[in-house]
Amino acid sequence: MDWLAQLAVLGEVALAMTLGALLGFERELAHKPAGLRTHMLVAGAAALLVGLVGILLKRFLVPPISPLVRADPVPVITAVVMAVGFLGAGSIIRHEDHVEGLTTAASLLFAAAIGATVGLEQFPLAVGVTLLALTTLRGLRALEEKLRGRGASPPPRA
Repeated sequence: MDWLAQLAVLGEVALAMTLGALLGFERELAHKPAGLRTHMLVAGAAALLVGLVGILLKRFLVPPISPLVRADPVPVITAVVMAVGFLGAGSIIRHEDHVEGLTTAASLLFAAAIGATVGLEQFPLAVGVTLLALTTLRGLRALEEKLRGRGASPPPRA
């Protein structure tokens, strides 16, 4: 049993959950249905699944079983995206005149991508895209409010 590999994945999951918490906290401030805990768990789950792929590859391919055996970790990321799509769909609410929850669904997907990025040990990239997401969620909201305050009316709801 490789304790160091497990502790490394645990650290990656913790980092992913911390970064996911930043997005979730922003969603909490906006009073959205998927908030702090949801984003933390999505980011952590993605990091864990990607980290487990690395452990699986080491366990079953070292020593190589056969030169004909190949491993492909991409289906794990595909599964994460599909699962998050299900969560995101649950956060989207259609009213008679408008739709709510699209940004929350997108932020859940982004949290999963951050988790996968941490799971792949791309730490500076994970921190950077978290900051970009927060800038998008908070900074652009402030810009939208400022533009609306100058007399720009919101687009008509279809």
